[in-house]
Amino acid sequence: MSLTSEPIASFSPLYEQIKAMILASLQASEWLPGDAIPSEMELAARYAVSQGTVRKAIDELATQNLLVRRQGKGTFVATHQEEDFQYRFLRLEPDSGEKLHLKNQFLACENAQSDAYTAKLLKLKAGDPIIRIDRVQSYAGRPIVFEEIWLPEGRFKGLTLEALNSWPGPMYAFYECQYATHMVRAEEKIKAVLANPELANYLQVQEGSALLSVERVAFTYGNKPVEIRHARYDTSDQHYDNKLH
Repeated sequence: MSLTSEPIASFSPLYEQIKAMILASLQASEWLPGDAIPSEMELAARYAVSQGTVRKAIDELATQNLLVRRQGKGTFVATHQEEDFQYRFLRLEPDSGEKLHLKNQFLACENAQSDAYTAKLLKLKAGDPIIRIDRVQSYAGRPIVFEEIWLPEGRFKGLTLEALNSWPGPMYAFYECQYATHMVRAEEKIKAVLANPELANYLQVQEGSALLSVERVAFTYGNKPVEIRHARYDTSDQHYDNKLH
C-alpha cells in the first residue's frame, strides 16, 4: 500500500468555467455597467468553446441580474442607472400600490474609523478608515426612511456631502458612475424597533412609534462587501415586499 495518495480532482461543468471567466472580466472592469459585452460567437471563439456553452453561462448571469439580454441588440452589463434596475434592492412599496419615488437628503458624510463590528462586515481591520453617511428619504413630501451608511474609505476616496446631494439618481448608480463599483447582491437582517427621540425627529413620528429596521450588507463582484446600510422605515403607509423564489 502506498503511503502517498493522489489528490482527488474536482471538476466544474464547462459552462461554469466560462461563467467564472466572464465574471472575472466584469470584476476587472473590462466591460463596465451599461456596456455591451461581445457576442456569443465572439466569446465562443475567445474561450474556444461552443456557442451553446457560452449561452448557458450568459443565461445564468442574466438570471442573477448581472447581465441583461436585449432582443435584437445583444447582451449588456446590468446597471443601476436603468429604470428597471434602479431600485432593485429596495423592497419598500406604498400600500396604495403607486410607484415609489424617493427624494434624497444627505445630512452627513464624514470620515471615521471602523469599530470591530463594521470592520468584520466590510472585511477590514478595526480602526481602518471608513466613511459614514446619514440620509433621509421622503415620499409624497413625508420622510419615511432614515439611513446610516458605512463605506470603506479606500474605495470611495474623496466622497463629499456636496457630491452626494448633487447626484440626481439612485445611490448605487452614483457608485457605478463615480467609483466603478457595481452592487450585485445584498444580505439583509430585518426586525421591528421603536423610534427613539433621534429617529422620531428624523422621520417626524411620535417617539415610541413602530419602525422596521433593515441592516443590509451589499457586495460587488468577487463577493466583496463594500457597503453597510442600516435603514429604519416608517411603514405606517408602506410595506416591505419580498418575493421569494
